[in-house]
Amino acid sequence: MLRLSPILLAILYGLGMYWFSALRLRKTLDAQSAELLDPTLQPVLDKLARALDIKKVKVHLYEVDPINGLAAPDGRIFITRGFYNKYKSADVSAEELASVIAHELGHIALGHSKRRMIDFSSQNAVRAALGMVLGRFLPGIGNWIANILANLLMAKLSRADEYEADEYASALLIKSGIGTGPQISLFEKLEALSGQTGQLPAWMMSHPKTAERISAIKKREESWGKK
Repeated sequence: MLRLSPILLAILYGLGMYWFSALRLRKTLDAQSAELLDPTLQPVLDKLARALDIKKVKVHLYEVDPINGLAAPDGRIFITRGFYNKYKSADVSAEELASVIAHELGHIALGHSKRRMIDFSSQNAVRAALGMVLGRFLPGIGNWIANILANLLMAKLSRADEYEADEYASALLIKSGIGTGPQISLFEKLEALSGQTGQLPAWMMSHPKTAERISAIKKREESWGKK
């Protein structure tokens, strides 16, 4: 029983973190967001809605500066104020913003958003369990090694989710008549817009490298055209 105690403690810790993280995220989004109502974006949102055979694609504006999109575990789609400002300043087109929304819709449709919340809790549970075990054999550095291993594992899972959401977005954009051109053009300018340098090795990044994502989009579309 004593041998199982670190694992049991980690499981309880993970469950607690899941509940706390989900509650905190929902409260933050509720307090800092409202529905994005912009008539100039409505035509592309209508195209996405028709392609999905639904009445409306509802998007919320999240009042934070970083340039990002977000798919919440409760199914809501968010665009940050920073991203929306780039659209208003004409640095990003309506179609390019639609490609972000399509990507986030992919995370929702594929179950990534709920799973990521669970994965976040699991990451903390894995980190806690590894830290307890490695700390016995490697005092002083056990927790540090556990943290690195947990981060690498979750980064790999996150990159797989991003490729899947990219594929979903490409298919939706093609079906809607928007095409993958805006998806690719946004990726080509995204690092400059967000100030990211992409200097980390791919295996340490939660998102795949931009060039690899663009290449995957082009290859998929080419293979779809041959079918």
